Amino acid sequence: MSALLSVKNLSKEFGGVHAVEDLSFEVEKGRIHSIIGPNGAGKTTLFNLITGLYQPSAGSVHLNGRSLAGHKPHELAPLGMCRTFQNLQICMNMSALENVMLGGELQVSRWLGISMGKKRKQLRQAALQMLESVGLDHAADKYPHELSGGMQQRLALAQALIKRPRILLLDEPFGALDPGIRADMHKLVLSLWKEQNLTVFMITHDITEGFYLGTRLWVFDKPRLDPQAPNAYGAKVTYDLPVGDCASGTLSNINQNVGETSRALNNIL
Repeated sequence: MSALLSVKNLSKEFGGVHAVEDLSFEVEKGRIHSIIGPNGAGKTTLFNLITGLYQPSAGSVHLNGRSLAGHKPHELAPLGMCRTFQNLQICMNMSALENVMLGGELQVSRWLGISMGKKRKQLRQAALQMLESVGLDHAADKYPHELSGGMQQRLALAQALIKRPRILLLDEPFGALDPGIRADMHKLVLSLWKEQNLTVFMITHDITEGFYLGTRLWVFDKPRLDPQAPNAYGAKVTYDLPVGDCASGTLSNINQNVGETSRALNNIL
């Protein structure tokens, strides 16, 4: 199977600080890659490089064989890539329905963010269906301040999924939620992943979450460290653990792959 996303020899340096170093991987369609690692290990930098917020110091990113060099973040949704952020990108003066519609309207007109006539009617219907898919159809007319934290996370997912991405990037999406709501969000993500045949990258600091949701688990860390020059080397994927069976749709738990898991966790804790 050909790679959906291909990263080759990717590096990023910020004024002598090496964040990511010579990173290469290929990702097939339908995977969920959970990404764990210590703070400063380059996880969010990788997302910023993939989505065009940063330009690489070296290397390349290809989506379906097409180079993403020079693409701006707003240009990636039509190519099939979408991202949610740690700080939710929700417009507080818009209702839930208007927030979801906005993503589609910006694709119609990036500068005005307004659709008209038949197109607007179709977009409204699609937004309502997306809100229903994330369990927010009853809250379509509510504003973000009227929604709980879990509901706001569902709204952020609906905003991203209305663009029908092939690749969804989630940057610590559930860190601020209590355990009960977090478990509900896990079920929702897995349901949407299967229904829409998504490829997902998810950064998390919750190791159990990484094993439960992922079909593969990546451990990000700096394999080389010079005490005299701590910024001289960047991060890589130091472990790539198969933690789920993508073909059969089954997922593992933290008790599987005990040997590899122990080595990986000892490396980052």
